[in-house]
Amino acid sequence: MADTFNYRIDHHGSLVRPAALLTARAQYARGETGADALQEAERTAVEEAVAFQRRLRTTVVTDGDLPREDFRSAVLDHVSGFRRTGEETDGLAHWVAETLPKADGPLVADGTARFAGLTVIAPKVSLPSPAYLAETCFDPDLAGSGGPASARELGEALAEIIHREIELLVARGVKLIQLNNPLLLAHTANGSAAPAVLSFEDALAVDALAVRLDARPEGVRVGICPGWSAPPQVDRAAAERLFEAVPADRWVLPFDQGTAAELDLLAALPEDRDACLGVVDPRVAAVEELDTVLTRIDAAAEVKDLEDMALSPSRGFADTAGRPLLTTEEQRRKLVLVETLARYCWGNEF
Repeated sequence: MADTFNYRIDHHGSLVRPAALLTARAQYARGETGADALQEAERTAVEEAVAFQRRLRTTVVTDGDLPREDFRSAVLDHVSGFRRTGEETDGLAHWVAETLPKADGPLVADGTARFAGLTVIAPKVSLPSPAYLAETCFDPDLAGSGGPASARELGEALAEIIHREIELLVARGVKLIQLNNPLLLAHTANGSAAPAVLSFEDALAVDALAVRLDARPEGVRVGICPGWSAPPQVDRAAAERLFEAVPADRWVLPFDQGTAAELDLLAALPEDRDACLGVVDPRVAAVEELDTVLTRIDAAAEVKDLEDMALSPSRGFADTAGRPLLTTEEQRRKLVLVETLARYCWGNEF
């Protein structure tokens, strides 16, 4: 697409939280400091994260998710109707929807305006997809006592909230918005689909509601990350259905293992959609060999026009604030590699 080059060097948005911020959060939780001190620590951390991204010469800048507990918090912290159960799954706190959600105001747009003012680099915002939240927060036992009647109903209510937030972000100058649904790629696996609270068709319909935009100002991209790893084998028809049903401009696809399935997903992507390839693995400290990754990118260019692609890590560096996947220095090396790879592919003309 015409202005993909504006966002060649990308990342998912979630960065390793600095030690000072984690200390400030712990002090606040113990009642040793007040909300003002915590907010000041968050502002300082975001300012430092923006400066860090400028030095990396990335083409997008985020707040690193630093003011939030995890990648879902942009929604869960700002809507009513959800209750934290005290349980965890893969390190993520479990929430359930007790009623249909309502938002009283913007989710993250106000904070985005503050960090976007620190740089001329295009601001990017990442949000959890409504289908992902519906899949993980719907409790059928609550359906008869005031809770949502179905996961689809919950997802549609969330889609309207997130859709309004996307429209507000675009109106305030945000150029790149990414919805994260780590569960979608499982539906493209060749073979029997795993049981799901939300069917594949319902998940597609819900996420499609969120990303629809009647008009996109020049340079605006709304993207989706449908998962952090490709299935062992891809059902081509299911992958094509995924990309066709959700009108996202940009698909952030895993591309860090060099598997045939990763290429199959890319090959299923329509010509008129951008692909952002997740070419480095944030779960592994060792930095990938430059030539190895470039060989994978060359293979990608055989099935997709290189001009319609961008590069990023395959997922965020800290899905939860207290459980980073790498250290700060390991994260820096991975992001430097993404920038270096992009310069090898496209030179400096972006």
